[in-house]
Amino acid sequence: MTVLILTCEEDVTADMVVVHLNASGVPVVRLDPADLPGGVALSGEYVHGSFRGHLQSAGRLVSIAGLRSIWVRRPGAPAARAPQSSAWLTEESSQALYGMLRGSGARWMNHPDAARQARHKPWQLRLAQDCGLPVPATLITTFPQAAREFAERYPDLVVKPVSGAHPQDPPRAVPTSRVAPDTDFSAVAFGPTLLQRRVAKRADIRLTVVGERMLAARKATAADADPDAVDVRFAPGDVPWRPAEVPPRVAEAVRSYLTRAQLAYGAFDFAEDADGMWWFLECNQSGQFGFVEVETGQPIARAVAEWLAQPGPEPGARVDDADASVC
Repeated sequence: MTVLILTCEEDVTADMVVVHLNASGVPVVRLDPADLPGGVALSGEYVHGSFRGHLQSAGRLVSIAGLRSIWVRRPGAPAARAPQSSAWLTEESSQALYGMLRGSGARWMNHPDAARQARHKPWQLRLAQDCGLPVPATLITTFPQAAREFAERYPDLVVKPVSGAHPQDPPRAVPTSRVAPDTDFSAVAFGPTLLQRRVAKRADIRLTVVGERMLAARKATAADADPDAVDVRFAPGDVPWRPAEVPPRVAEAVRSYLTRAQLAYGAFDFAEDADGMWWFLECNQSGQFGFVEVETGQPIARAVAEWLAQPGPEPGARVDDADASVC
């Protein structure tokens, strides 16, 4: 039985997992849907009440029925690198590839339908609240007056994108930034704006969950840190990530979140305040973990490889007609 990894060509996170799968003798095929058709080929036959399907990539042919698990890591849009790419070809290729894979019986990390839903930050915030995770006061609005009133109630705010990745090629991360006290918010009318009460954090927390395993890392806020440098991805300083214990109530709430979201993997970001409370910021259903593993030594890649290598069907998979584009 083979592990299928759907990701882009340059993905160090996937490389780390492939090393463990190879060391365990687990067959693995890695491909990018962006190379379909061309570098990736597929065929599926529905005859006499049965299905036979195959994928080919880099000279390797794999039976779809022989897949034990599928890791939707960071795939490109289907047919994105085709000589004559088009929206029509992307849709046809997406339907063909993900439609066949949905019928494979393989375990997913994560199922395309669940992953697509999990990317929506407003949905994340509501689910986190329902599961008992503390969420900073947040407003998403196109009403300037609503933004002004929110800023009066919560004078110390940050602004961040609603969607996450910035739509450029290659995608760029838009940093979370503090809102100046004299902001008039007129520009809010031109696009949805996410405002959130700033957590005066003493540390950032990255909690990586792989199946039932929880691996938390903590990055303390430097004593001389610039209060305007609120985004840990862009904050200067040499404070390293260190392993951390997960509070029992957080662990219970996170398990509930993943169960309700139907996710096998999630990278959670929290801000730890002066009282030690973990405030939920977001959950990336395909978040990177290499930087955490390198600094903490936590065996995240091995945990992912072990999950992917497990036999058996995926529990509670949801299959519907939703678009499978999770790039």
